Amino acid sequence: MLQMYLVTKTWLAKLINAPFPDCRTWTMLGLAALIHSVCFAQSFPELAPELVFTVQAEGQNVIVRALTRDATCPTVSWDEQQQRRMDLRAAAATPAPRGDNAQKVTKPSVFDVLTCEARWPIGARRGRVAGKDVPAPRDQIKRIVLIGDTGCRMKASENTFQPCNDPVKWPFAQVAQSAAALHPDLVIHLGDIHYRESPCPPGNAACATSRWGYGFDAWQADLFEPAKLLLAAAPWVFVRGNHESCHRAGQGWFRFIDAKIWREDRSCNAPALDEQADYSAPYAVPLAGDTQLIVFDSSRTQGKPMTSKDVSYGKYLQQMQQVAQLTQSKAENFFMSHHPLLAVAPVKDISRFKPGGNEALQSAFSALYPERLFPQGVSVAMHGHVHLFEAISFKSSHPISLVLGNSGSAIEGLVPEVLPSSAKLYPGAEVDDYAARSEYGFATLDRLDPKPGGDWMLTEYSIHGVPLIECAISHGKSRCSKLPALTR
Repeated sequence: MLQMYLVTKTWLAKLINAPFPDCRTWTMLGLAALIHSVCFAQSFPELAPELVFTVQAEGQNVIVRALTRDATCPTVSWDEQQQRRMDLRAAAATPAPRGDNAQKVTKPSVFDVLTCEARWPIGARRGRVAGKDVPAPRDQIKRIVLIGDTGCRMKASENTFQPCNDPVKWPFAQVAQSAAALHPDLVIHLGDIHYRESPCPPGNAACATSRWGYGFDAWQADLFEPAKLLLAAAPWVFVRGNHESCHRAGQGWFRFIDAKIWREDRSCNAPALDEQADYSAPYAVPLAGDTQLIVFDSSRTQGKPMTSKDVSYGKYLQQMQQVAQLTQSKAENFFMSHHPLLAVAPVKDISRFKPGGNEALQSAFSALYPERLFPQGVSVAMHGHVHLFEAISFKSSHPISLVLGNSGSAIEGLVPEVLPSSAKLYPGAEVDDYAARSEYGFATLDRLDPKPGGDWMLTEYSIHGVPLIECAISHGKSRCSKLPALTR
């Protein structure tokens, strides 16, 4: 009976979308609709989507997304009003495979779900998709969860295979559960979501049977399943990382979580259009009357300094000019890009010091801001990419630099707990306060004072939600301290 219901519903959906239906088609359409409504609708309620979550987009725009294997998008209702069908963002498809050319083994990227969406109406208090509540935007954002670099690393070109089957060695599910228990008003993912690029080698029990590739199944394994509780806790802001660039997992990025309108020329499906798809315009997300996030797409940057002839140089220069314009609307701006500009790099020998700022972005940003690298309105810069936690404040005018890339993907080395006095992160950047952890975890950012320029508290947690480090943030400076061992 259920199979007949699904076949009839699929038939109905195809008939509705058929171009220029003739009389016979209309007759079939009427028959299908009659069968569906009279015989089945009462017996079989609307199928629940695979997943529903909320994306905080530009300005006041909030988008509810649903991923479904059903033939049509699910219904959505606002404040118990009449239901309507969600809009189709991207149909199920198997586009031409992309993938990292460095990986010798690839497979088609099968996206066997519909991606559906609906814009949250201004003033609506409650949203329901297929009869179930979805995360609603908050009137006041007081607590933000910060995570980054979460996926399980499986990469043949580096012979790196993280034990995806071990919840201790790939702890993202525990991180997401602990973070959800803190009841955030907003979740920020600072990029590098998808890591399952290669199949687990035969005989490797630690990652055996792990899903891989760039299709929905790998996205489901790396993000949607382990983060289910956190996705249900609050709206998310997604920052694009280099793992979500077009030649890697960009197709899934645009289908599932990008905050902008879906367009085929910005889908990563056609390599000839990568120059458009790999550079997204920056946008602002308001936090309070005087504070906003600025989301910057650094996914295509490289590690080496650029010249003015490089495509990325011109793109990032233009986008930083847009960032400067965005900062004019708020007194306090938190800049977010996946790649840090001021950071300490992880090393195997902890007695050694190595700067970890992205030299390509430094070369572009310094063309506009030779000393500070950022517009004056930026007080905090937040990043991922480096798989650890860092909070760095400067005697110089540079904004606070936060690195929050320790939420699941394989740890790549250690950083010193105390910087040597000779340590230089960038010419003119004089470190005043520094705190770091090389272990897995996540952070929260809590607003302590709602007044303009009010203070914030950054807290770094263990994977089990134990607070370990607190950093008071005020007027572009931070002061960090380890919490007493008693509280651990």
